[in-house]
Amino acid sequence: MQPLVILNTVGLTSRLLPLAPRLHALAQSQWSRPLSEVLPAVTCTAQASMLTGTLPQEHGIVGNGWLYRDTMEVRFWQQSNRLIQSVPIYAKLNKHGIRTAKVFWWFNQGAAVDLAVTPKPHYGADGSKAFDIQSYPDGFAQSCVQKLGEFPFPSFWGPMAGLPCTQWIGRCAAEALSVPNSPQLTFVYLPHLDYEPQRVGPNGCDWKTIVGELDAACEPILEAAKRIGAAVWIVNEYTHVPTDTPIYINRVLAEKGWLAARDGPFGQQLEAYASRAFAVCDHQVAHVYVNDDSHVAPVRDLLAVTRGIDRVYAGEERAEIGLNHPRAGDLVVLAKPNAWFAYPFWLDDAKAPDYARTVDIHRKPGYDPCELFFDPNLWWGKGRAFGKLALKKLGFRTLIDVIPLDASLVKGSHGLRVPDLQGKPVFIGSGAPPEAAIVEQTAIHGLILRHFDINT
Repeated sequence: MQPLVILNTVGLTSRLLPLAPRLHALAQSQWSRPLSEVLPAVTCTAQASMLTGTLPQEHGIVGNGWLYRDTMEVRFWQQSNRLIQSVPIYAKLNKHGIRTAKVFWWFNQGAAVDLAVTPKPHYGADGSKAFDIQSYPDGFAQSCVQKLGEFPFPSFWGPMAGLPCTQWIGRCAAEALSVPNSPQLTFVYLPHLDYEPQRVGPNGCDWKTIVGELDAACEPILEAAKRIGAAVWIVNEYTHVPTDTPIYINRVLAEKGWLAARDGPFGQQLEAYASRAFAVCDHQVAHVYVNDDSHVAPVRDLLAVTRGIDRVYAGEERAEIGLNHPRAGDLVVLAKPNAWFAYPFWLDDAKAPDYARTVDIHRKPGYDPCELFFDPNLWWGKGRAFGKLALKKLGFRTLIDVIPLDASLVKGSHGLRVPDLQGKPVFIGSGAPPEAAIVEQTAIHGLILRHFDINT
């Protein structure tokens, strides 16, 4: 049985593939196809769809975050494998004695895998945070840190996000393939191409450099895979597109008096219970939650004519885009290709919540790509961040408030299906090529079963 390594090279397309000599050579020796994205085309949804072979309305991962209706809390970037409501591929392979590993793929906590590595900071009662990774079994993470050094967490997300984290993950994955009784199926997440396209837009990227960097970071994995005779596949979650129109959808609702916020000592806070409607923003898709069925029609009418919005789906209509699920918004709103949804709900930046100017992926009620920037209005924002970090390490309570509030800084986004075949996510596979000219992301699950000659 030939082992299989699946590299999730976020943002890699067929058009960019020739800039990655190692991966391009792999495609030439095997085969490649464009991948058709699920909606929303975002990390958690795409990964869950590939892992289960089902749509979001079946597996329940309707975005990177959503409203938990039982507590009326918005939560993003949850890692629990139990959130997936369809059976993931590794649970099926377990029944056939096939060992699996997930290296920085999502939904790692509690996953039925033999080896797992995931980013997992420690949080202190005083609000402090200590960066760390977690693995199962425990000793693997410690071994990687001893060999590779600490995981470079600031390069994984935030204003300093960039190459070092992908390089570290690549070397970590090579270690996973080198352990005794190594996994027969290994998933590896490589995020390098996710950062610059959002900062400067796809048209502003130095693609030759950053794709070449990604390709070089894959070398340790490719070498380790070759040593154990493993096949290597490439998948991707989404494609970045240039954007010039941030949609402040929550401000549109607030100006109508439909979104409620509470003033307080730490800035305004979203009042989910008191709001007639509010949006959970996730790149180019927004889930709008409405507190009374009678309010759905007027909210929909308002959003349908809002600048930058393309389509609004209500109720059963959500099935047309695979999002007819209780976790999804009562309205699912799609942006125009050049637009994206910004989460701010306050009307006066002086009243912005304290977390708004920080990197805080769990407290913000929406995805915030402004976290990729130092505020240009600050003198030496990077120095300010290091100074604040030093104060925190000395025991002082302070916020590392260096993130801008200006969504116009963001020049690229994703979340929709891209019509251009060369611009779609690329899939490189081995074995008998699929008959379809374009492979659905949900088909990855079945192709893995076929690779291991499993019928169900």
